[in-house]
Amino acid sequence: MSHNGLLINYGWCSGCHSCELACRNTHGIPLEQWGIKLTQVGPFKLSEEQTEWDYVPVPTSLCDLCADRVAEGRKPACVHNCLTQCIEYGPLDELMQSMAAKGKKVTVYLP
Repeated sequence: MSHNGLLINYGWCSGCHSCELACRNTHGIPLEQWGIKLTQVGPFKLSEEQTEWDYVPVPTSLCDLCADRVAEGRKPACVHNCLTQCIEYGPLDELMQSMAAKGKKVTVYLP
């Protein structure tokens, strides 16, 4: 049996919070709780010419990968609503292959 998960290519995340809002609206999650939470790393100076500043969507323990949506053949709400398409859903083995091809600033989430 293949396990499914989320691949998050946070090098492309724009920090728009669409994943958070889609999750909250889909699951009726109250304010101050999240199924996925956008975190900010930085900004901090690496050198005189370079600054690093990332947004990283982090699924929480409330994330069930939108089991109801997936059972209907739809993508999880965060994947469907991601404006930069930096979140993917699928079988772990496929996500790991995709992750290796993408290189840096990529992570996989399994609930």
